Amino acid sequence: MAQRRGRPGYDQDSLLAVVVEVFNERGYDGTSMEDLSARLGISKSAIYHHVSGKEELLRLSVGRALDALFAVLDEPQAVSGRAIDRLEHVVRRSCEVLVKELPFVTLLLRVRGNTAAERAALARRREFDRIVTDLVRLGEEEGDIRRDVDPALTARLLFGMVNSLSEWYRPDRGLAAQDVADALAKIAFKGLTESRDPTVTGA
Repeated sequence: MAQRRGRPGYDQDSLLAVVVEVFNERGYDGTSMEDLSARLGISKSAIYHHVSGKEELLRLSVGRALDALFAVLDEPQAVSGRAIDRLEHVVRRSCEVLVKELPFVTLLLRVRGNTAAERAALARRREFDRIVTDLVRLGEEEGDIRRDVDPALTARLLFGMVNSLSEWYRPDRGLAAQDVADALAKIAFKGLTESRDPTVTGA
């Protein structure tokens, strides 16, 4: 759908920024067009100037998060090289996307499939998960990833860490996206323990 020209005070992006806040606070099902109208400070008819209704607002909002995540998969570092390096790049960049698009990804992670827009979003999420799982499987075949854990489980555990940022990360606490991505990648790909020289004994 072509982006419509906005009314004074809102274009589609600024409208969605407010809408997503309300969806995350009240839940999509618990939000009415009256709620959105009140938060935006414009009439419902002004909202309909931008979109056809509440479900389109949801589709556009979760679509923004999904488009950003899928764009990571098209980056050069995600499409060439050893699978382990490609996987680490996808994990790092997905952290950065989540931080940058935090309200939109938070909403995406909360959809349950109750509407056509939610079901479409869940289908795209499954496709993303499949691509990540295939990367894990390829990393196993190349000998860089352990083979005693199911690839789909490995992918879920990795992105369980990434997605957990939506529950605790707050941009006003001074923790930069790059710092979060670095820490998560170190733990996921290098482990928690310090490497030790086997010739050196501890006290």
